[in-house]
Amino acid sequence: MGAVQTANPPTFESVWALIKEVGENQKETDRIVKEAVQELRESQKATDRQMQRTDSELGRLSRRMGDVVEYMVAPNLCEKFKEFSFNFSKSSQKIIVSDKDNKISFEIDVFLENYSKAMLTEVKTTPTTEDVKDHVKRLQKMRKYADLHGDKRIFLGAVAGVVITDNVRKYILKQGFFVIEPSGEGFNITPPKGQPKEW
Repeated sequence: MGAVQTANPPTFESVWALIKEVGENQKETDRIVKEAVQELRESQKATDRQMQRTDSELGRLSRRMGDVVEYMVAPNLCEKFKEFSFNFSKSSQKIIVSDKDNKISFEIDVFLENYSKAMLTEVKTTPTTEDVKDHVKRLQKMRKYADLHGDKRIFLGAVAGVVITDNVRKYILKQGFFVIEPSGEGFNITPPKGQPKEW
């Protein structure tokens, strides 16, 4: 029978050398990981800054588009609403209502009025259901403000947009608002079914 060979037991020096080597490798690994994390952070910061710039530009462009829609639509709205038997004698844009005593403040994009009725028109490039909900609140504020100041007129609502999805259009009409949107070289007004909602 052959002799069984056994491995030499590790010495203190060999174990210490191995620990030292692992430690040095760990330091190098830690350094690489730290540098990678720093690069990722810097990259994320650069991406965040770019996203902020893009969001800002998109917001500015959207406001600009909204302004264009207002200036295209507003001058002809009084005439166009005659088709629905509304004889508005005055059209104003960017009306700001601020009643600090009663904590009521809001803005009206386009305000059509006569002695008995007024129409508050919200203008958005692409209206959403949230925009419509905000417009309902605006009409409620208008009613409250008017009552506090002795204005007994009836208030109506309309939403104008360049791109209105079918779902949003249905929602606008369901709220009792008129829908104003492009049609050919002009624009079209769709009335709500039944009577428009009055505030």
